[in-house]
Amino acid sequence: MVKRLGKGLDAIFSESSETSNEDVVEQIAIKECRPNPYQPRKTFAADAIDELKDSILQYGVIQPITVRKSMIGYEIVVGERRYRAAKEAGLTEIPAIVKDLTDEEMMEIALLENLQREDLTPIEEAEAYEMLLTELDVTQEELSKRLGKSRSHIANLVRLLSLPEQVIAYINNGELSMGHGRALLGLKDKESMHAVVKKIRADKLNVRQVEKLITDTNNKQLLKKRPEKKQKKKDIFIQHKEDALTDHLGTSVVINRGKKKGKIEIEFYSDDDLERIINVLQNS
Repeated sequence: MVKRLGKGLDAIFSESSETSNEDVVEQIAIKECRPNPYQPRKTFAADAIDELKDSILQYGVIQPITVRKSMIGYEIVVGERRYRAAKEAGLTEIPAIVKDLTDEEMMEIALLENLQREDLTPIEEAEAYEMLLTELDVTQEELSKRLGKSRSHIANLVRLLSLPEQVIAYINNGELSMGHGRALLGLKDKESMHAVVKKIRADKLNVRQVEKLITDTNNKQLLKKRPEKKQKKKDIFIQHKEDALTDHLGTSVVINRGKKKGKIEIEFYSDDDLERIINVLQNS
C-alpha cells in the first residue's frame, strides 16, 4: 500500500542528500519492502539499530529510504538500516522515494552510499568491487573512474580476497586490518601463513612489525633454498622503488640489481590479475 505525503513533508525531505526537487516521498508499507540483493554491507550492529530505533520512536523517520518497484513489493536501494530500525520500532509504514533503476545502477548506488558513510569493512568493500567488476564487465581502471576511487585502492582491496578464508574472516571482524592483509599478501611461503597470523594475533603486531616479520620470513626461506649465497642488505634507493611499484601495480614487486644489469620481478595471482597489471603498465 502506498500513500503520497503532503507538499510540506516533500519540501522537508527534499533537503536530504538522497532527494531532489523532482523526488516524491511516499509512505510505503514496511511489509512490502525487502533488503537490497546487492547490499554490500553484510552485518548491521545491533546496538546501532537499537539506537536508531529509539530515535525513530521519538522523532519518526527523518530521512526517507530509496526503493525500486519489483515484481513483489519494493527492493531497498538505500536506507536498509533505517528500514530495520523502523521495523524494530513497530512502524507499519516508512517514507520512501521510488526510483526506476537497473540492477547496475542499484549496485553502484548501494556501494557509493556505504562508501560515503564509511560503513563497510575492507572485505565487504572488496567483495562489492569484485561483484561490480564481474557484473558490469569493466576493468579496474574503468571502475575507479566511475566510483571516484583510485585504481590502486580497488586493486589492493580486491587482492585481499585471495587470502585464506580464515584470514579474510579476521579482517572482516576487525581483528586484522587492511594493512595487515596487504602485508600478508607478500608472504612467499603460503604454508607458513597460519603460523605468521597466529603470531600477529598473539603479539598484537602492528602493520610495520608485520611487514618486518614477513620480510624476515621470506629471507629465511630464500636462504634455505640458496644457502651458498650470502644475503645482502638491499639498497635503500632500490627498496623505495620496490615500494612505489608495489603500490602502483597493486602487487608484490622485487628489484634485483647486478653489477651490469638488473631484473624486476612482478608477482601475479591469476590470468585476470596478469591482464590487470599489463593494462596498468600500458596506461602508465
